[in-house]
Amino acid sequence: MSAFKLMDAPVPLAVWGQDQIDQGALDQIEVARRLPISVAAAQMPDGHVGYGLPIGGVLAVRDAVIPYAVGVDIACRMKLSITDMPSDRYEGFKGKLKNALSRETCFGVGGEFRKNEKRSHPVMDSPAWDAVPPHIGYLKDKAWAQLGTSGSGNHFAEWGLLEVKSPDLGVEPGEYVALMSHSGSRGLGANIAQTYSRLAKDLTELPPQARNLAWLSMHSPAGQEYWASMNLAGEYASANHDCIHREVLKSAGLKPLLQIENHHNFAWKEIHNGEEVIVHRKGATPAGEGVLGVIPGSMGDPGFVVRGRGNAASLCSAAHGAGRAHSRKAARQTITGSAMRAYLAERGIELLAAGVDEAPQAYKRIEEVMEAQKDLVETLAIFWPRMVLMARGGKAED
Repeated sequence: MSAFKLMDAPVPLAVWGQDQIDQGALDQIEVARRLPISVAAAQMPDGHVGYGLPIGGVLAVRDAVIPYAVGVDIACRMKLSITDMPSDRYEGFKGKLKNALSRETCFGVGGEFRKNEKRSHPVMDSPAWDAVPPHIGYLKDKAWAQLGTSGSGNHFAEWGLLEVKSPDLGVEPGEYVALMSHSGSRGLGANIAQTYSRLAKDLTELPPQARNLAWLSMHSPAGQEYWASMNLAGEYASANHDCIHREVLKSAGLKPLLQIENHHNFAWKEIHNGEEVIVHRKGATPAGEGVLGVIPGSMGDPGFVVRGRGNAASLCSAAHGAGRAHSRKAARQTITGSAMRAYLAERGIELLAAGVDEAPQAYKRIEEVMEAQKDLVETLAIFWPRMVLMARGGKAED
């Protein structure tokens, strides 16, 4: 094991929406910017406390990767399908849309499809499975059973009405029925995260406050194993959304005019200030110049289709969502099911399933988050939720 101290002089940090971020999250990013491998850091306005790196935290480091700065749900992502159905036909097709969403998706911890229902996708034949160590490869059968499913917590699939404001998006301005989903790499990503987080802690000794920021050298076998496994989880998470959207749209009899996806909880090799660094985005999403992305609110608040402005101070990043204002425990103690349903009813939103820990009142106001990062992204369209399906309650990594 190698022992390291934190630097006295921290690397540069830029913060967006500081008044919206709890002190615990700010303390975590302060520790991260003092790691001896750190180059630069940024904090997005959806920030709240996480493991190691806070949610909304962005950290660039040299020649290393930090499993807990990536997160447990590796490559968790958003996907939006703009369909060929205009918004004024939504009410007449609600029953068909509800059936498609309920039949063709699966939620919950350990949720999977039965053998005769398993989804097909080229990812299951990817050579990446042969490039990962056996203790990761053995998860392939479980991953296949979970392909096209979502976990618990803040994962969702929902129908809504998309108001396209800009012709730059690639479809004519107007209002469309759209499908939006939030899911990740399921048990595959969780197992990779747990395995290599433990290994990083065994190999890297850090002060107690930085323990969850233990890293793996990119020049070590362990670092290369994690990198290959993380990227496999990324391929799998993307395929997961492909299956969700393919099956739900097919069941509903709809075709996508345009699909947009973006992910968080990942590490990228990027060039910043002329140097190749590893950029970790924990609950933050890429927002390079011209890059399209989807930033959701809560189940009761709008989401946004955005185009990145490529702000260098943010390491070309933006918030991945509204961010929690209250912990799951606090939400369950203070928000009632009737209060949640009333909030949704006022906005014309039908809830098929969810726990009160995902109530809109547990989240920051997405409009304030978007205002705080208007120099990071430009809004091209607004998504208004109309029918929401989540797990019936439980714990998940943001």
